[in-house]
Amino acid sequence: MAKPMEIQSSEQFSELLKSSRIVVADFYANWCGPCKQIAPFYEQLSRSLSRPKIATFVKVNTEAEGAKAVASEYAVTHLPTFIVFRDGSVVDKVKGADPKRLQSVVEKLSNDIENAAQGESSGSGSSSGIAWRGADLPRGYTDVSDSIDVRGLELLNADDSQFSVRTLFNKNKPSALSEDKVSSDEKDWVESDTDEQLLLYTPFNSAIKLHTIQITSLPPTDDDDDDDDVPMRPKTLKLFTNRPHNLGFDEADDIDPTQTIEISESDWNSNGTANLGLRFVRYQNVTSLVIFVVDGDGDGEKVRVDRIRFIGESGEKREMGKLEKIGDEAGE
Repeated sequence: MAKPMEIQSSEQFSELLKSSRIVVADFYANWCGPCKQIAPFYEQLSRSLSRPKIATFVKVNTEAEGAKAVASEYAVTHLPTFIVFRDGSVVDKVKGADPKRLQSVVEKLSNDIENAAQGESSGSGSSSGIAWRGADLPRGYTDVSDSIDVRGLELLNADDSQFSVRTLFNKNKPSALSEDKVSSDEKDWVESDTDEQLLLYTPFNSAIKLHTIQITSLPPTDDDDDDDDVPMRPKTLKLFTNRPHNLGFDEADDIDPTQTIEISESDWNSNGTANLGLRFVRYQNVTSLVIFVVDGDGDGEKVRVDRIRFIGESGEKREMGKLEKIGDEAGE
């Protein structure tokens, strides 16, 4: 239990990201009124949730000679900005002196802190905590998967008696990567049914800017499996933005997509995750996304997908440039 640590240099901050599993950083300036208003609340969070080498709360003065390089590195242009790091990667960001939003982020974080303090693995946290991801976040962007309207999710060509579309956005580590394997009737992944194609419709609660899609696919590799029965990883994806509802397979074949992505074998990392960068200019105001899995990477009849994460920005993005305050009315 401690007060927030003041960051003096980028080297100090880098070392802290390595030594503490969770780091919460408050980027502020001495002239910033909203920064001063929320400072006691932030200090209270620090005192109640700090754990040595597990959860560390810090303050970064964006005008201090040694610390302003940290603000530049993480593209901080509005004050205050709170950034949450886990295992050295950005997992959440709050712009502005918004205690409710900050409290919401910290409430999700608190379960992870307690689990980490009890020695649990980073992938076994509560589904209400920070989501597992199979790849690092692109610098300057966050996981916006919480913006999904899960009530409107729809997946075509998957047997919904065996597989749930919501599994794709499960925050837990995939069972295929866990030491304790689940039984065959507990499937936390999705497979196609009659052929290798899938059509996923994902609506969002608010418009997002979409930068990257992280897709995880972990087919079994047992030598004794029949090759025809072993599902494949996705190979070709077609993306369609801002559709009012899901497409049909014939329609998805016929109309021009927003983008077509070919996933090569080298794109899959050791976690079975492909980090797919998008043509960002085409994804500036996304209210829904259709992902059409056209084919798989082999001669099998089915495709498997374990997890999907959407990376980008929630809400409206302010113009980059001069640091500005959030929270004061104009002229104040």
